[in-house]
Amino acid sequence: MMDWHIIVILVVSGIIVGIVNTLAGGGSIVTVTMFTALGLPITVANGTNRIAVFLQNLTSTITFIRKGMFNLRHGFLLSIPVIIGNIAGSLVATTIDEKVFKICFGVILVIILLYLIFDNRIKIKEGHNIEIRPWHYLWFLLIGFYGGYIYVGIGYLILAITLWSMKMDIVTANAIKGFVIFIATPFSLAVFMINGQIDYLFGIPHGIGNIIGSLFASHYAVHWGKGFIKAFTLIIVLICFADLIGLVSLHDIFYSMMTVCL
Repeated sequence: MMDWHIIVILVVSGIIVGIVNTLAGGGSIVTVTMFTALGLPITVANGTNRIAVFLQNLTSTITFIRKGMFNLRHGFLLSIPVIIGNIAGSLVATTIDEKVFKICFGVILVIILLYLIFDNRIKIKEGHNIEIRPWHYLWFLLIGFYGGYIYVGIGYLILAITLWSMKMDIVTANAIKGFVIFIATPFSLAVFMINGQIDYLFGIPHGIGNIIGSLFASHYAVHWGKGFIKAFTLIIVLICFADLIGLVSLHDIFYSMMTVCL
C-alpha cells in the first residue's frame, strides 16, 4: 500500500504538470524526474508518464472541442502521421544521443522564443482556417516518432510547427497540440503496457492530478486571453532553456524537493 504523502505528492505535482502542459509544455520533465526520484527505473518512468499524458490531453481536448477552438478535421489529419510515428518510436530500442537531443531541443526552444517575441508582426490564422501543406505531415510524422520513445518536449515541437510554419495563434496551437497528443498517446501507451513498463500505482494518482490541472487550464484559457498564455508560455520556455544550457538544473531541484518531502 502506497503511503498517503506519496499519493499527495503525485496528485499535487500532477495538477502542476497538467496546467503547464495544457498552456505550454515541458511538464513531463517534472513527471519523469519525480518518478525516478521516487524509485522507478527510467524506462518505467517513461512508460508510466503516458498515463498522465493521455488523461491530461483527453481532458483539455474535450474542453477545447466544446468551446469550438479548432477544426476537428484538421486535428484528425495531423494526428494520422503522429500515430504512425508514435508506434514506430515506441518500438525503437536504441536511445537518442544526449548531445544531439540537447542541440535539437535548444533549436526548437529558440524558434518558439523568437516567435513569441515577434509574432505581433506575423499574420495569424485562426484555428478554422489552417492550411495543411505536404511537409507538415512529414514534420508531424517525425514528431510522432520522437514522442513515441521519449515524449519529453513533444509539446514544444508541435508548438514550433503550428506557430512558426502554420501561423496559428497560441490558443489554437495549444488546442491542436492537446488533440494530436491525445489521439496518438494510446498507441505508445499500449506498447509500454505490453512490455510491462507501466506502474499503475504511480500513474493513476498522478494522472488524476493532471486531469484537474488540465481542466482548470483549458477551461480558463479563453478567459485569460492570448496575451496571458503567450506570457506563460514564454516563461516556461525560458526556464526550460535555462535548464538546457546549465543555468539551472530542474532535475536537481525536483529531486531535492522529493527528498525533503519523503
